[in-house]
Amino acid sequence: MTKEIAPADQLLTVRDFLRYAVSRFNSAGLAFGHGVSTALDDAAYLVLEGLKLPIDQLEPFLDARLLADERQHLAALIEARVTTRKPTPYLVKRAYVQGVPFYVDERVIVPRSFIGELLYSDVFGGDDFTVIEDLSSIETVLDLCTGSGAIAILAANVFENAEIDAVDLSPEALDVARINVDDHKLADRIELYEGDLFAPLDGKRYDLILTNPPYVDQVAMDELPPEYLHEPAMALGSGLDGLDIVRRILAEAGAHLNLGGGLLCEIGTGREILEAEYPDLDFLWLDTAESEGEVFWLSAESLGAS
Repeated sequence: MTKEIAPADQLLTVRDFLRYAVSRFNSAGLAFGHGVSTALDDAAYLVLEGLKLPIDQLEPFLDARLLADERQHLAALIEARVTTRKPTPYLVKRAYVQGVPFYVDERVIVPRSFIGELLYSDVFGGDDFTVIEDLSSIETVLDLCTGSGAIAILAANVFENAEIDAVDLSPEALDVARINVDDHKLADRIELYEGDLFAPLDGKRYDLILTNPPYVDQVAMDELPPEYLHEPAMALGSGLDGLDIVRRILAEAGAHLNLGGGLLCEIGTGREILEAEYPDLDFLWLDTAESEGEVFWLSAESLGAS
């Protein structure tokens, strides 16, 4: 009887493991969407992050021969990705938004908001179209439903004069957010609050509110691929049409905005519903490279701030 040879003993280079991972992922019918959209991108991320290599520099390392313990580590990660269906960021405990690294585990959803791309675009501080012309004018920012703290940390990078509050209902999520705030040395600028949306803020007002709240509708929640079932359900679902929490934010945001400020909110696929329900709100829909009509801007004035 022929003895089976383990993958770690047959695969020698980064290229070998990349090819093997793509084949295994495709064969297993894995789902993607936690920062990547294809089996190749997921495999490249797993291999590079698993080896602590730059995640945007695959080519220089493709033919690098790996040490025995490195091969065993990658083989175990690939096997875990296939058998547990955990998203790769959970397996390597790392996610990136706009190239910025964040610690993640199953206490938070994997950060992947379109708001990150918009913060780093001309929408804020651009020469032509922009919702905020002078970035230095933003002195207070609120990140609602902060999760891992990623949006709050990105906002701190963009708005260098701003003090930032970040709120989440989950104490476990806030534990992860604290890790990231400390890792990025922003504890003096980012304050974390546990509570339900605006409830723990005691009437505070902000120049800018950012939020990527739960917005998955019930039909989609019932059909989630296994990868998404590893994420906290409370961070995904929001009622029958996915907009229950968004409605609450719209009802309360005006009382927490300074004049001249505004609300940036990601909602997924509910644009037509919101526009029909709130005909008097002047929604400005901001598209990104991978989204259309999924993020809106509302000025403080349109939300009734005074």
